[in-house]
This record gives sequence, C-alpha cells and structure tokens, in this order.
Amino acid sequence: MIRPHILLVAAAAGAAASMAAVAAPLASASMLEASNPFAKASTLPFQYPAWDKIRNEHFAPAFAEAMRQEAAEIEAIANNKAAPTFENTIVAMERSGQLMNRVSAAFGTLKGSYTNDALQALDKELAPKLSAHNDAIRLNPKLYARIKALYDKRSKLGLDAESQYLIDRYHTDFVRAGAKLSDADKAKMKAMNGQLAALSTEFAQNVLKEANASALVVDSRAELAGMSDKQIDAAAAEAKKRGLDGKFVIPVVNTTQQAALSVLTNRATREKLLAASLARGSRGGDYDNRDVVLKIAKLRAERATLLGYPNHAAYHLEDQTAKTPAAVNQLLAEFAKPAVSNARKEAAEIQKVIDAEKGGFQAAAHDWAFYSDKVRAAKYAFDAGQLRPYFELNRVLQDGVFFAANKEFGISFKERKDLPTYNEDVRVFDVFDHDGKQLAIFTFDPYARANKRGGAWANAWVPQSKLMGTKPVIANNLNIAKPAAGEPTLLTYDEVRTTFHEFGHALHGMFSDVKYPRFSGSRVPRDYVEFPSQVNEMWMAWPEVLANYAKHYQTGAPMPKELLEKVQASQQFNEGFRTTEYLAASLLDQAWHQLSPGQIPTDVLAFEADALKKAGVDFALVPPRYRSTYFSHTFAGGYSAGYYGYLWAEKLDADTVNWFKEHGGLTRKNGDHFRKTLLSRGGTIDAMQMYRNFSGRDAQVRPLLERRGLTGE
Repeated sequence: MIRPHILLVAAAAGAAASMAAVAAPLASASMLEASNPFAKASTLPFQYPAWDKIRNEHFAPAFAEAMRQEAAEIEAIANNKAAPTFENTIVAMERSGQLMNRVSAAFGTLKGSYTNDALQALDKELAPKLSAHNDAIRLNPKLYARIKALYDKRSKLGLDAESQYLIDRYHTDFVRAGAKLSDADKAKMKAMNGQLAALSTEFAQNVLKEANASALVVDSRAELAGMSDKQIDAAAAEAKKRGLDGKFVIPVVNTTQQAALSVLTNRATREKLLAASLARGSRGGDYDNRDVVLKIAKLRAERATLLGYPNHAAYHLEDQTAKTPAAVNQLLAEFAKPAVSNARKEAAEIQKVIDAEKGGFQAAAHDWAFYSDKVRAAKYAFDAGQLRPYFELNRVLQDGVFFAANKEFGISFKERKDLPTYNEDVRVFDVFDHDGKQLAIFTFDPYARANKRGGAWANAWVPQSKLMGTKPVIANNLNIAKPAAGEPTLLTYDEVRTTFHEFGHALHGMFSDVKYPRFSGSRVPRDYVEFPSQVNEMWMAWPEVLANYAKHYQTGAPMPKELLEKVQASQQFNEGFRTTEYLAASLLDQAWHQLSPGQIPTDVLAFEADALKKAGVDFALVPPRYRSTYFSHTFAGGYSAGYYGYLWAEKLDADTVNWFKEHGGLTRKNGDHFRKTLLSRGGTIDAMQMYRNFSGRDAQVRPLLERRGLTGE
C-alpha cells in the first residue's frame, strides 16, 4: 500500500519485528510437549513452518512456554554478575526468544490469512498478556542499565559499524518504551499498553466481521446490470453460501471504493454499495468501532504525554525519517490543494458526461468510478476492461514479476509442491541467486477469503540473519477475487501493480544480508519501508517486461501496441481522485494522533468531517480511502501517525525511477547496485544515508509532482 495496501507492511515490518532470532540454544529445558510442532525449530528447508502439523490447540501452550522461556533468558542476561559486554548483553538478547519467534510467526500468519473463531478468541486473550510480557523486558531496570552502560562507551568498544548501530537501536528502543520512567509511571505504561493491545485486536476483528456483515444483498440480476454473467453467477453463489438462495451478494473489500462501482449501471445499486462501505464500523451493532477508536486515540495520547511528548504523532515521528509532525503536515498540505483542484476538474469532466447522456442528476461519490471510466474512454478511447484478458495471474507472476527480477538481479524461481501450506491456494517457490545457490523460499497467497483480512501485504516467516544462520522465507498476500473452477484469474491494472509492489517487499526480505535479526529485511523506519516495493512497480509497464507477460489468456497474442500507448497516455488520469482519497486518509490519521489527551472528541464522525474540512480535502465526491472506523492501518496495524509514509516513500521511489532511467533501465548493473547499497542492508544504517549511498544525493520531489500531475504545468 504503496499505493496504499494493507498492513504491512503492516505485516512486512510487523512480522519481522516480532521475529528476533531463531537458532540459538534455549536458556532452559523446554516444558512444551514434544508432540507440539513448535517445541523445536522446523526441520523443513530454511525452517519453513510445518503447516501440516500446526493446529489451533498448539498455540496456547506454545505461547505460554515461549513467554516463560524468554522471561528466563532475559532474567539471566539482566542478572549476569559479569560486567556488561556486547556479547553477553546485546548479542544475548538477539539470540533470545526463539520459541516466541516461531510461534508468533505462525500465529500472525494464520490470524491474518486464514483465521477462525478459535484463533480470534485466543488473539483477544493473548494480546494483553503478550503486551505485559514485552513490557517486562523493555521496562526491566537492570537490563536497561546494562544497555545504557554499553551505549555510553559504544565508540570505544572496537565494534564494526553494524554492531555499534545495534547498540544505538537497542538504547533508543528501550528509552522509547519507557525504560527511564519512574516505577509509578512504568506501572501506568504497562496498563496503557495492555489496554491498547486488547483494543487494537478488537478493532481488527471488528473490521473483518463488519466487512462480512456489510456485504450488499440484492434481489435480482437486473440490479447488478453491468457486471458480467460470470460475476453475477459468483454473486449468486456467494448468496447461496450464506444461506440466501435466490439472492445475490457483493462482498465488501477493505477500502472505501469497491470494484463493482466501476461497472454497475444501476445507480441505486451503486449508491447502496458505497453507502454500505462507508457505514462500516459506525452503524451500531456488535462490530461498531467508534468507541474503540476514541479509546485508542485517548490512550495513545496519554502514553505519549507520559513519555514527554505533546501527542502520539510527535512520539511516533521522532523515530521516523520525517522526524516531526510539522514536516508531515507540510508534505500533506503541499499536495492537498493541487490534488483537490485536480479532483474538481475531473469531477467537472464526469458531470459533462452525465449531462451529455441526459442523466438529470449531479454526480455523487458513488458515480465517480462508473463515469470516470467513461471519461477515460472518451479521452483516450480506452476502457480499462480491455486490459484484463492480457493480465492472467500466473503469467503476470512468472513472466512479469519473476522475469523482471531475473533481468534486474539474476535470480530465478522454481515452484515446488512438497512443502505444506495452510490453504490450497498458497504457492511455494524456491528462489535461486545468480550463482545458482538457493537464496530464499517465497510463498504467494493471491486470493481473497472470508477469513482473510483485506488488502495486500508481505511478511517474513523466517528472517535472514548471519548470527542465527537463517535464510529468508518470505510471504506475499493479495486479495484477488477467486474465479469459478476452471476459469482464469484475470487481473485489473491496479491488481497487477499490487502484485509487483508486494514482490518489492519480498525482494527486500530475500536480499537481506545482515548479521543481526534486529536489522533483517524490512526492519527500517515505517515511512521508508514502502520505498523498495514502490520502486518495483516501475517494471510492470516497462516495455521489455510488459511484452513478456501481457498476452491474451486465450490466444497468447501480445497486448496491441496501441492499447499499451493508451495505457501510458492515461497514466495521470484520475490522479486528482487517487491523491485526494489517499491524502484524506493520511490527514485523518494525523488529525487523530496530533491530539493531546484533553482534545479527544466524543463524536468520531463529526471529528472526521471537521478534520477534513480544516485540511481542505472535504470534497464529497472523493471520500477518504479509509474512514476511521475501518482504518486498520492506523488503529490496528503499524501505521499509527504513519499512513503519510506511502507518499513520503513515493518521493524516494519517483526519484529512483528517474535514476534507473538515467542509468540504462533494467540492467544487472543497476540491479546489483540497488541490491548492494540498499536492498541488502536492512536497517543497519540510517535510512536516508542509505538512500544517498544508492543515488549519490538526496531525493528530489519534482519527479513525484510530475508523476501525480501536480506541477501546475
């Protein structure tokens, strides 16, 4: 996400964050039954999870034992009578928590991609316990004293740069967690963290349940006019699956906009579908998230104040590349006015089409997707639906995504069927480096499911680490509608872009070449993590790559040159809409998190409306990409006060695309340089210095303004 997708990265960085080391000796004998698949590291290649052996009932005892073991390991480090050294303190911590890493990686994967009632119940039960467990580590005064002692003399320890930076990061992590607080304030911090963990879990589960409960139900095929017969048949099958024989159901995806809005000719149906999407989490009932939002916002503000910051945004941003709320506010404000201005121009074009057809109504938000496609068709003689026959999923993946990676980095892929998966749709690939040695294992889970969270993300099942001797196992998740048996999976242009994007995260994890787990792969600032994945999007329309995968699924004929030219000519089409809906969500995220504890409102929807108006993005035809009550990035994921990061990272991305073009494009030389200076370094150095090491200078903003059509020219 980015084009905003979900978590990522909630998952990409989040999963890696929960996985420190995975191969050190345990501090004490395991009390976990040997029959539990988490009792020992997986014996499968690269410690790939044994999904065929993992059951719901294995998680609770595994987590209990993991907490016991890690607590014992940390106590041994903190109470070590020997003077603190880098090895007996920092490295020892990097080696700790092996069982926790194994069980957390598997549990996080299933609760995001293949959840069930038992896992959701356990998740609610575990959230505050795991929060307390983590607080017991970060707020341990003896442990912090050892870290502080090393931090104070770090430049005199004779360490290499990565090791010295590791001390810096540990010290920062502990201070930001509250290690310097008084005992009384530490108690307050623990209580807040426990409540926030429980509330975030509640929010995420409500979003998933509410999405399923908000699906649009209609009575007749006529109400779905504009959808293909196969799509309508799928809606009938979905209704039957829900016990609604004779009716039709359109599921709701995580973003505000819904794909069917672009094809439904029945205006009343469009209105109902968008209304159902917008109302999620704010219409009463068991899954209403309004009160949860208010509680999370208040607790985050109070926690920031306890740590000495004016608000949560100030606390969060201090450790990002943006550094301050003022810097983020400036970025968003610079884009808001031109973006909304462009969106209003696009709306005027939409209204012209409506009037020309004698529609007799003023355009509304639920009309945008349908009529903007008509504007595109009139302006560029181009219908986005023309592309889908050329975007068959397997061909996009293997002849597009993998092909580009081979050209850029020399890596190759071989699908394997012998490793277990948690769902039949998950595909597994061995990844080989340019020298023929196996580099990683990559898994691909493309389809939407009722028990899978919305959006698209990447995560590390096993992170790379020289210290631990582990090689990466990296997963990509998408949410593409699964076709009927025997039918091809034909993607939209945006779904192709998302496929390339998520693989950019995968490359970040697979190319990781660091010593310490703390720095593996995408363990970088949140507003930097989307940069490598956004760069990888450039190859989807690169002529050499496009020609290799964009072939008609029935005839194999290449995409006609004139169609490609239309695609390229329309690249900036609808950028006003796309930028405005993203900015609206980003501004809401900042509005919530720049509040002090005394400024928390009582009415979520009224606060939203006021915040959008103050920011100048209250354009009714373009609602936010996410409203607060289903904004999982910020209230359940790792993007609190951080959703701006997609735009922040896109500045680096757009500049990098120019760099590649200036240096010859898709070549091994360029790919090797990108890999060596940036993708392989994980979080081992300051992120912006890493970018300068790659490009030779700071990023410039003009390429991004030009990409989004915001130069005013």
